[in-house]
Amino acid sequence: MIADAELQRLRQEIRAFMDTTGVQWATEIEQSGQVREGIWHELRDRGYLRLQPPVELGGRGLSLPQYLTLLEEFSRGHGSIRMIVHVQNGIWRPMLRLATPEQVDRFIRPQVRGDAVVAFALTEPHNGTGSDIHTEAVRVGDEYLVSGEKHLITFGGVADFNLLFCRLAGTQGADGMMALLVPHDAPGLRIEPMAESMGLRGTDHAHLHLEHCRVPVSHRLGGEGEGLEVALRGFLDPSRICVGMSCVGLSQRALELAVEWAKTRITFGKPIGDRQLVQSLLAEAATDVEAARQIVLWAGREWESHPPSQRAAAMAKLFALESLQRVTDRALQVFGGLGYFKDHEIERIYRDARAQRFEEGTAEIQKVTIARQLLAGE
Repeated sequence: MIADAELQRLRQEIRAFMDTTGVQWATEIEQSGQVREGIWHELRDRGYLRLQPPVELGGRGLSLPQYLTLLEEFSRGHGSIRMIVHVQNGIWRPMLRLATPEQVDRFIRPQVRGDAVVAFALTEPHNGTGSDIHTEAVRVGDEYLVSGEKHLITFGGVADFNLLFCRLAGTQGADGMMALLVPHDAPGLRIEPMAESMGLRGTDHAHLHLEHCRVPVSHRLGGEGEGLEVALRGFLDPSRICVGMSCVGLSQRALELAVEWAKTRITFGKPIGDRQLVQSLLAEAATDVEAARQIVLWAGREWESHPPSQRAAAMAKLFALESLQRVTDRALQVFGGLGYFKDHEIERIYRDARAQRFEEGTAEIQKVTIARQLLAGE
């Protein structure tokens, strides 16, 4: 945790950075469909990829609520830039939960420094994203032979390691689930780029094909059977809160654009912002943005309590993503047909907003999580 004055200074710095260099990057990403290596390097050199990791690992040690306020600024700027900051600021957490001291030095410290990129590889093309995964491993001596597929793996093509979840052959459910750090050049791993996405361009989603892929046992985090706990409690829960704030950042930018357009767009001799219908759209959007911001910050505080609140994380993601759809829809309505064209930023935000419905679990998954805990009296 850092002092409030330092947090405010850092937020202003990031806001200014995203409003200048970030705009140039956003334009380049949208035109090329790629996030070039130089963007990663600048984010690393400015310290933006190590805001959350603890000081003893080389990070800034921000609390989750503090980090969320900064993540809003990146999200307001561009979704793909936010994705880099989000993943690299969170992937250390599931690794640290079960890492040995040797693994901390070998894998986690380089990742925190920005010298190594680690991707989160859970989702499979023919299964879900939990205990029903089919990718399996057979132990042979001091190696695992891993076979299966993963897809929709963000930055899977540029990652030095994939934090990959599989099961020990012959096990079911959570039993035998494992977390393995699979090098990008592991024998038996083939990485195939996926088709270009509607939004969040340049995030390098990959399809991983593993055929008797050889992974050293020393790359396993924790024991056989502890993988699901690493995936869910270590990464997905706090990541859902962060995705909630990503929704807030996008919503905030959509609202800003709509307000400015309402002031400057003239029809029938006056700004459209003078019309009650447009004012109603803006008022509803502003209320949605602030409500989402507050529930996400609340979830961040709840997650840092003991024990962390899984329900709060699901609530934050659910409400923020659904409010984002309402805000971006209203903002585009304020722009009218002109906002549908690519020379307006609202067009890109509208596309990027849709992706949040899938990232770290759909709205339906969040509802199941919330309901189960309510019914269990938790």
